[in-house]
Amino acid sequence: EFLAVPDAAAGPDPRDRQAGPPGLVVMRQSAQSASYPVPMRRSLGIAADIVLVLAFVIIGRASHHASGGLPGLVSTAWPFLAGLAAGEVAGRGWRRPLALWPAGVSAWLGTVVVGMVLRVVAGQGTDVAFIGVALAFVGLFLLGWRIAVTRIGPLRRLARVG
Repeated sequence: EFLAVPDAAAGPDPRDRQAGPPGLVVMRQSAQSASYPVPMRRSLGIAADIVLVLAFVIIGRASHHASGGLPGLVSTAWPFLAGLAAGEVAGRGWRRPLALWPAGVSAWLGTVVVGMVLRVVAGQGTDVAFIGVALAFVGLFLLGWRIAVTRIGPLRRLARVG
């Protein structure tokens, strides 16, 4: 029932870990199969943020019947994606990508605040109502998935957040 795995691939839960040979950790097989390695969780966290910011942009463009195809989508998305990148760096989102604070909050506020500033620089609209909608929806998306993953039983076990 136990399996030796590289220390970097071991889940964070100390209840599933035992000392092993140098560089290896002995883990319960069931715990290892139910968790993703840390680098994969980090990548999935950032990927989830990117996908949800793009979903926000796509939904917004569709609700306003915006045309322009891929160039129009890119034109609308780049300020928000740059803001997301700034927020990920400011909150060191790669360290604890599932955490609401600082990863989630900095990703959310970076996406909206930096995104809106870049929209102004690029000559795009930033109406007050749009800023409010962006805060609400981006917050729902970027904080919502983190809450779901850390609070809902089956998702929590997959993410191995404790």
